[in-house]
Amino acid sequence: QVQLVESGGGLVQPGGSLRLSCAASVSIFRFNTMAWYRQAPGKQRELVATVTTGGSANYVDSVKGRFTLSRDSAKNTVYLQMNSLKPEDTAVYYCNMYPRPYGSWGQGTQVTVSS
Repeated sequence: QVQLVESGGGLVQPGGSLRLSCAASVSIFRFNTMAWYRQAPGKQRELVATVTTGGSANYVDSVKGRFTLSRDSAKNTVYLQMNSLKPEDTAVYYCNMYPRPYGSWGQGTQVTVSS
């Protein structure tokens, strides 16, 4: 059964940090570029960052220098370290394959940045 399970979200003050985790099924994780996406209230889901099977990461401009994406092949897990968080980072964060996400998304993890 294909699974994507995100965790690690929460409420944090501006400037704070969070580390998100995504445990993925081997069938999804092993041979695919993985990505984090986010969806803010009233907005479409957007790409945040990607990481190849070789560990090469890319980021959208709005998070460059603040977020770090990594993957652990032994655990079939991808991580998103988020530093210097801003209120505009508030969203539900999801992981999935890239560029073609698996059709069934996980439940996501809520990140709220607020004072």
